[in-house]
Amino acid sequence: MIKDTQTTHNAWEGFKTGRWTRHVDVREFIQLNFTGYQGDDSFLAGPTEATTKLWDQVMVLSKEERERGGIWDMDTKVPSTILSHDAGYLDESLEQIVGVQTDKPFKRSMQPFGGIR
Repeated sequence: MIKDTQTTHNAWEGFKTGRWTRHVDVREFIQLNFTGYQGDDSFLAGPTEATTKLWDQVMVLSKEERERGGIWDMDTKVPSTILSHDAGYLDESLEQIVGVQTDKPFKRSMQPFGGIR
């Protein structure tokens, strides 16, 4: 097998090299190449109008749920998995990330195995 050293070299350009270039060593890669960020959050963009509208809905539902003294809904029949529930939405037309955890907002799922970690 012929190794393309030019492509390999370019892939590591800008990184401090070490053992991790010869075999998998994530710990060493991070130790050699991590640089902490000391700045502030001024480079971040603010929320979009859609995000603000969706977050306002979350806040209303959260407040109502607390005032009710319990959860909105719970699926006690279907154990939770990655594919166990259809996608649910607060407002599908505003959402960029598809679906909430269950088929309805604030509907809790049963996690008999503690969920996926």
